[in-house]
Amino acid sequence: MASSSVVFACITPHGLPILKELAGDEPHLMAKTRASMEKLAQQMRAVEADVIVVITPHGLRADNQFTIAASSFMEGELSELTVAQMVGNTRPDVGERVHMRRVVDQAFARAIGAASNSASLPMAVINFATQKGVFSTLPLDWGSLIPLSYMPDIPIVVVNSARSRTYQEHIQLGEQIAKVATSMGRRIAIIASCDWSHTHDPSGPYGWHPDASALDDSVVACISRGDLEGLMQFSEEIIENAKPDGIWQALVLAGAVPPRARRPQLLSYERPTYFGMLCARML
Repeated sequence: MASSSVVFACITPHGLPILKELAGDEPHLMAKTRASMEKLAQQMRAVEADVIVVITPHGLRADNQFTIAASSFMEGELSELTVAQMVGNTRPDVGERVHMRRVVDQAFARAIGAASNSASLPMAVINFATQKGVFSTLPLDWGSLIPLSYMPDIPIVVVNSARSRTYQEHIQLGEQIAKVATSMGRRIAIIASCDWSHTHDPSGPYGWHPDASALDDSVVACISRGDLEGLMQFSEEIIENAKPDGIWQALVLAGAVPPRARRPQLLSYERPTYFGMLCARML
């Protein structure tokens, strides 16, 4: 059960051109989403959280397990070259770069890992090189770096969802995160980093499928009314056709912020390229 220890929760996208530095010659392409991210950032700053917990699909991976980064730091870099590579292209130089290094709340991360494993949720607790210190640094993925670029510079914890695990286990993981926050007295802000259907554009890397629009319309409706559990309705066939990557992270948020605590506010939805992007505050 969540408590007042969860002081903010939101759903954000992670498309690289959301950042102006990576938008190239189309700075207005994702302007609607960018404005929503800036609003969410203002709202998060106002609650004065101690830690940001990011739930990402693109971070550290371990077969059939959730993962949590328990290093001292996380660091990552994105560039215009990364943007090109995302769609199977390249460029002669790296172009503009965005670099980030953040402090990790190691004690909180380890406690979440221990609590999850005690609750029979398989969680790999990962560090690198040394127990702590400057060399204890893990990579920060774009699913984390993009939303964190807008948010307060406070300690973070990054959790990777696991599509091989059940929806219910994702909800239970969110419950454990909230319980540990309460027991440790952490005021946490949660970001579920989610892009939605990836088959909106026949020229995109995944092509076009009519299920993309149908799925995203249902996602917008569910999130607008705070019904995150409704995201479990989609068949495996529809998911394969539409290729969303947000369901699992949103369900972790659902576990941390139960229905009665949610205050849904949809800020925006758009799909200016091949994938859908949604910004919403849930608490």
